[in-house]
Amino acid sequence: MTFSLARLTESDRPALRQFWLTYWGDTIMVARGRIFRPDELDGFIAVDGDEWVGLITFYFEADFCEVMSIDSLRPGLGIGTALINAVADVARQTADCNTLKLITTNDNTHALRFYQKLGFELVALYRQSIKASRKLKPSIPEFGLDGIPIRDELELEMRLMP
Repeated sequence: MTFSLARLTESDRPALRQFWLTYWGDTIMVARGRIFRPDELDGFIAVDGDEWVGLITFYFEADFCEVMSIDSLRPGLGIGTALINAVADVARQTADCNTLKLITTNDNTHALRFYQKLGFELVALYRQSIKASRKLKPSIPEFGLDGIPIRDELELEMRLMP
């Protein structure tokens, strides 16, 4: 399989909202008590022909870039790695950006392995933070991957070298 990456454009916004609805169950995401909407985020899509096979969304704040979502619809083919690398490249070219951050939940053990293999380090644990997130987004399930209760947010960082 071959795929290529493309930066999200305004014309991609309807497909982005539908992608989030399909794969995330909603058109909003909550992290650390903040609501994020796909319309407000930058990103890249991985495409095979006309088909979206991966997506990453991110935003810049102060001296860091935060990844809000990442999806590879064909695991094991390097799509997730290519998406992270694309964001890291953009972040490195942005003045004053020296860190790539992301948040995941305690149940997402597969993602934790993936991120750490790419060079991310665990930097914070937000215990019981999902209770507050459910007040903003009640559709967050009680149990996640492998039947693990979803309770905490884990923050990871990758330091960017110029």
